[in-house]
Amino acid sequence: MSRSRAAQASGGRWRAVAVLVLVVLGALIPLLGPSPALHGTGEADAPGTGGIALLRAVLFAALAAPLGELFAVRLARTLPGAPPALPRSWSTVANSVGLVAALGLASVVATGNLVPSSPADIDVGGLYETRDGKLALLEVNGFLAAALCSASRRPVTQVLPLAAVVVAEALRAHPTTEYSPLVGSGLTLVHLTCASLWAGGLPHVLRTLRLWGRVEASTALLGRYARVALVLLTAITATGVCSSLRRMPPGTVLEQLTDTAYGRVLLAKVVLMAGVSALALWARVRLARAADPLTARSPARAEVCVLALVVAVSGLLTALPVPIRW
Repeated sequence: MSRSRAAQASGGRWRAVAVLVLVVLGALIPLLGPSPALHGTGEADAPGTGGIALLRAVLFAALAAPLGELFAVRLARTLPGAPPALPRSWSTVANSVGLVAALGLASVVATGNLVPSSPADIDVGGLYETRDGKLALLEVNGFLAAALCSASRRPVTQVLPLAAVVVAEALRAHPTTEYSPLVGSGLTLVHLTCASLWAGGLPHVLRTLRLWGRVEASTALLGRYARVALVLLTAITATGVCSSLRRMPPGTVLEQLTDTAYGRVLLAKVVLMAGVSALALWARVRLARAADPLTARSPARAEVCVLALVVAVSGLLTALPVPIRW
């Protein structure tokens, strides 16, 4: 028995180390990513690209956590015979972190899309005069309102300000100078919403399973999430492909995937998404065929770790020059 416990403790330590390594890599991708991605492309590295990419990745993660939690809680509470206990909410902390990231990005917009060297460089009033400034303020106010709502007696009300943040981010990603910007914003809106529900919902589902233990409701909850996740993955893939083709016309895709920074990082994201899809499929197969369906939690945990890297790469992708060719 003591050897078994020692083996479990050792395995737990290794898993903790593996997760820590992935978190560090996720933080380094935005910070160190621009230079390797831009190398040899002839594209300029804008000042502060690494910091902006990191802030954007943090904002995406902070958006996914509460939205995914609301989604997972909804699945759990509508499950017949489910235990009433639910994991402690991370929404208030996540929304507060998102507020800090949004403030950092707003300060960049307030200095003409440059990293401010001192508070005196920040023109707060100028945010009200530009489209990007108004959208940045909307994201700041959205996270602030979401943090207050999540700490209230009705945390479900945070869905409204979080939805405003998603809309603002979708509009920001497609300036009015772009061809059919509303189409692009619509694709980004669906893509970001589905990605947030998927990436944020899975960790909360796994936390719920750990709290519930080996009861029938645990298997039912994981199965219900897996079915919805399949729909989310389909929507993410479809909108991602359409958005990429709008920015990289079909005849130039192969060239731009290797010759532009945006294409290289997009290719890295596609590879990571393929890994996430494989892990999701592995979990689904275990859930359906294994003698103990809850063994599906192992690939699901790995899926969470790779999804964290996808979020980091997505943050970097938004900070790189977009190769729009019309």
